[in-house]
Amino acid sequence: MSSKTSETSAHRLCVAPMMDWTDRHCRRLHRTLTRRAQLYTEMLTAEAVIHGDRARLLAFDPDEHPLALQLGGADPARLVLAARIGEEAGFDEINLNVGCPSDRVQSGRFGACLMTEPQLVADCMAAIGAAVSIPATVKCRLGVDDQDPETALFGLVDGCAAAGVQVFVVHARKAWLAGLSPKQNREIPPLDYEIVRRLKRERPRLTVVVNGGIASLYDAEAHLAHVDGVMLGRAAYHGPSLLGDADARLFGDGAGVSPREAVARFLPYVRAELARGTRLAAMTRHMLGLFGGAPGARTWRRILTVEGARPGAGVEVIERALEAVTAGSVDRDPVGAPASVAWPRQGERCSPALARGHRSRNRPAAQPSRTIDAAASIDIDVVSRTCAENCAMSAKPSKMRGG
Repeated sequence: MSSKTSETSAHRLCVAPMMDWTDRHCRRLHRTLTRRAQLYTEMLTAEAVIHGDRARLLAFDPDEHPLALQLGGADPARLVLAARIGEEAGFDEINLNVGCPSDRVQSGRFGACLMTEPQLVADCMAAIGAAVSIPATVKCRLGVDDQDPETALFGLVDGCAAAGVQVFVVHARKAWLAGLSPKQNREIPPLDYEIVRRLKRERPRLTVVVNGGIASLYDAEAHLAHVDGVMLGRAAYHGPSLLGDADARLFGDGAGVSPREAVARFLPYVRAELARGTRLAAMTRHMLGLFGGAPGARTWRRILTVEGARPGAGVEVIERALEAVTAGSVDRDPVGAPASVAWPRQGERCSPALARGHRSRNRPAAQPSRTIDAAASIDIDVVSRTCAENCAMSAKPSKMRGG
């Protein structure tokens, strides 16, 4: 696949829809770090959109664009109503969830169980596509249970493509609908990136976005040699600062955004939301991983978690937490390693001592090996954006559910 194809794709970088996590506050924080990534709402059922509190469920900040509304459902007529409501609300895309394996989703006959009903999915997408003028896209798995991935994935894609769908986000795992929890379905079924790459090779006119197990921008760059886009999930949520380098590295657009800059950009939004009666903790819970691996990060998380939950907590909590991170950057090495620490070059593995602190951070770009003296003052914004691609660290476990 030519690099030009992926570079011009609006879906070159996406942040996955994650239930209970990618709410409007989370998305607004992510937008302070990247202007170009495609953001997604949490999955909303068609019935919730039609009958629920739309002012709350569909609320978003104008700065969140480009923003997709992910729907769950299997009734074409109900999905059409929900999609029209979403378009009228100002969303840029309607995405159908054909990947979530949770029991709650299965009981409603949508999510990953729809992999066994490709014609129904195609009918749903045809109806949505005819009803709205914004793109209608699909997020799916390789298959479910004992399905042959090649038959299930290619069959679903071909049926939906015939119905007019151009963009497919593929979680490169099967889902087991019985015996595995949603968390286990994100980790136990083996990843098969090659079949997703083959989908792109054999269906070159379609936009193919790969999802699943992508932990860093280095991983993303490797995938973009084969597909049009990548979707990050837990890596972006637990380590949002990696998004600060995404526009520069994946789009060649502008300079990186440091965690400190992201906080400064987020504070006006926090103040406005507090004035509307939003609790501080509803926003700061998404900020906990901003400085992960940096000196003072533990204090940052503790202040936001403990003090941010108190009644009447305001932006002074964030400012106090930021001061703690700043204080932690002086006279300390970035990860508690020996007094002199050498950073590895791009593509090399970090030492175990460095890896413990890097978690899911990224350096802005490859650079020569350099030595940091722990007796010197360290720039916290550099330290907090270290190189996930050089670390063999696994993502932090979570209770997140996503399609």
